[in-house]
Amino acid sequence: MQRTMRAMVFDGTIGPRLRLQHVPVPEPGHGEIRIAVVTCGICRTDLHVIDGDLPAPKPMLVPGHEIVGSVDACGPGVTGFPLGMRVGVPWLGHTCGHCAYCTGHRENLCDAPLFTGYTRDGGYAEYVVADSRYCFAIPPQYDDEHAAPLLCAGLIGYRTLRMAGDATRIGIYGFGAAAHLVSQIASAQGREVYAFTRTGDLPAQQLALESGACWAGSSESTSPAPLDAALIFAPVGALVPLALGAVRKGGIVVCGGIHMSDIPAFPYRLLWEERRLVSVANLAREDGIELMRTAASTPLRAHTVAYPLEDANSALDDLRDGRLVGAAVLRI
Repeated sequence: MQRTMRAMVFDGTIGPRLRLQHVPVPEPGHGEIRIAVVTCGICRTDLHVIDGDLPAPKPMLVPGHEIVGSVDACGPGVTGFPLGMRVGVPWLGHTCGHCAYCTGHRENLCDAPLFTGYTRDGGYAEYVVADSRYCFAIPPQYDDEHAAPLLCAGLIGYRTLRMAGDATRIGIYGFGAAAHLVSQIASAQGREVYAFTRTGDLPAQQLALESGACWAGSSESTSPAPLDAALIFAPVGALVPLALGAVRKGGIVVCGGIHMSDIPAFPYRLLWEERRLVSVANLAREDGIELMRTAASTPLRAHTVAYPLEDANSALDDLRDGRLVGAAVLRI
């Protein structure tokens, strides 16, 4: 008799809602491992999938791509993942390995990728199957709940910060899960962090100051100092002109989200003087390796709010409506 597991499933029939269902426990194929999920972070990308901003998700999808658990079974060809080993599973779930981007060391832009919790099932369930080549060992000093946000909020934040180069003064627009982790990394590196939040969002501003920011205020405020770089994590296109207006000549604005509302028209003078506007697309395995190394040497305090698996819809609602401070995590 086939074993079943609890999973929160998105089938698209009841709008942006998930159903708690009992589904078959997945079997690992060649090169894959099965993971008994302990925690799974909730990311804004999950909202973009469920709300229809990202098209054509896998049918009967189990969302979730900030997965922490232990290896429960291995498929043929797997090495280096003993049973019981704690691992993390990120957004990038598979790449083709032979397109120009993969062979050019830019696998995050692969022409035929698979994404955890979008085009393959994710971690809002008791078990998940993942390509072992895209799983990471997690530093032991992080417990399961506080490790989960590292798998996307931390990874994308880290890649976004890397794209800012050697910028000393950094503005961060949208202070949620990714921002509060990358702010700690940037501060540990000796950079100045300026946090820009929604007007009146005092809890987010307080979290920013606790996460190493030297200033926190409204995104509509004038920056206290010219910025070398601005990192945008809120999916709000109107922030782009504001950020361009805050960076100095030769500065860079990095958009760290997978989806953003339309960017309004803005005068060319905001882009002139060699300012740059770039986006971050996905992550590469190198980012994961480097972030885990950084997290091992620089203690990161993940501010989390935990929910049981069956309350995933409530957690998503809290994130959608701006009631969350920090990162939501499902306890499986």
